[in-house]
Amino acid sequence: MNEVAVIGGGASGLMAALEAAKNGARVTIFEHKDRIGKKILMTGNGKCNFSNLSFSDKDYYTDNFEVLNEVFHMFSNIDMKNYLISNGIMVKDKNNYLYPYTEQAATILDFFRRELSYYQVKIITESEIIKISQNLKEDNGCFTLEHKEQTEKVRDKFDCIILACGGKAAPQSGSDGSGYQLAKEFGHTVIQPLPSLVQLRSSESYFKSIAGVRCEAEIKLCVDGKILTAESGELQLTDYGISGIPVFQLSGAAAEALEQKKRVEALIDFIPGTLEKELIRQVTSQIERLNKLKTSATFEEVLFGLINKKLLLMMLKQSGFRPEDSILNIRQADLEKLIHRMKTWYVKIVNTNPFANAQVCRGGVSCKEMNSDCESLLVPGLFFAGEIVNVDGRCGGYNLQWAWSSGYVAGKNAAYKHIN
Repeated sequence: MNEVAVIGGGASGLMAALEAAKNGARVTIFEHKDRIGKKILMTGNGKCNFSNLSFSDKDYYTDNFEVLNEVFHMFSNIDMKNYLISNGIMVKDKNNYLYPYTEQAATILDFFRRELSYYQVKIITESEIIKISQNLKEDNGCFTLEHKEQTEKVRDKFDCIILACGGKAAPQSGSDGSGYQLAKEFGHTVIQPLPSLVQLRSSESYFKSIAGVRCEAEIKLCVDGKILTAESGELQLTDYGISGIPVFQLSGAAAEALEQKKRVEALIDFIPGTLEKELIRQVTSQIERLNKLKTSATFEEVLFGLINKKLLLMMLKQSGFRPEDSILNIRQADLEKLIHRMKTWYVKIVNTNPFANAQVCRGGVSCKEMNSDCESLLVPGLFFAGEIVNVDGRCGGYNLQWAWSSGYVAGKNAAYKHIN
């Protein structure tokens, strides 16, 4: 019977531990927080969007798509859905976003707690990993794991180690980046971890005047003047910059570009779905109608129906107009420039918010140094699962699906692994 140590009690660690135990291994989870599964409870605003029926490798970023696809082939989004259903957890589909039917993240965590108890998985919390070493010439290639439980230092032997420690995002949940150092000590390459699924910061002072605005928008990410990618959805404007799901989806690429000292801008269309020339025609027609009525009309009175009032006042100021000025004698060129601003508002991005605000990390252990069994190509018997490796996905359950899939594959293979 293999002795398997799982370092980390998050989503990937719990899945890895359960699958290793179900396949005959004796399993111990080491978690340095006071309880397992803290980050699971935070997902989906506490509802746990655990996967997505709309699924493709295009929803992910990694340095090894071959391994990514092979892992998902072995345990897919549909497999995870059926995995829960077959164990008595009803599932709800909300526009392809999958949740437990209760819409409580605690349901998923309670499921793992129950199953880990059934399979007699040992859980050690508030445990500090001091060192992991392996001697292939002795102990049949077993790993020696030195850890501290409260004040006592302990040395244990394990046939396999699964590093499922997470990255550096949401450190309050236990992801402190310590797993990267453990991987480095075994010779693995760690690609610079960066915040992803996170807000973007700007140095522009006008954001204080538009903080709190929420609106539908299209956002294009521009790097060194070239459009890299685009997203649509509800944009949230803050006193420091931009937020919301479409911003989160772009943030990993923005973080990479900023790390490379490139110029990063967000190009925002505040009136998506309507062509610029159509807006110009509508406003021009309105001005002509008011001129015929020989009545006065201000910029604010004519344009308030186009965009949020806070945005309108800010854009008028940026364009050199006052809201109380008459719009009836505006030059056509100036009107076109104003409408163009509403459709193409450039925001200079200077940083992301820190890891404490990020949902996941971009970067981590290179996936080129692991195989499709989630086993290290450098160290036999060392496995990886979850966010510790260089895989990150879009919002919508994709990162949890990677945790389930990689945990499943790592746990199952660790149970059968024989070093010598």
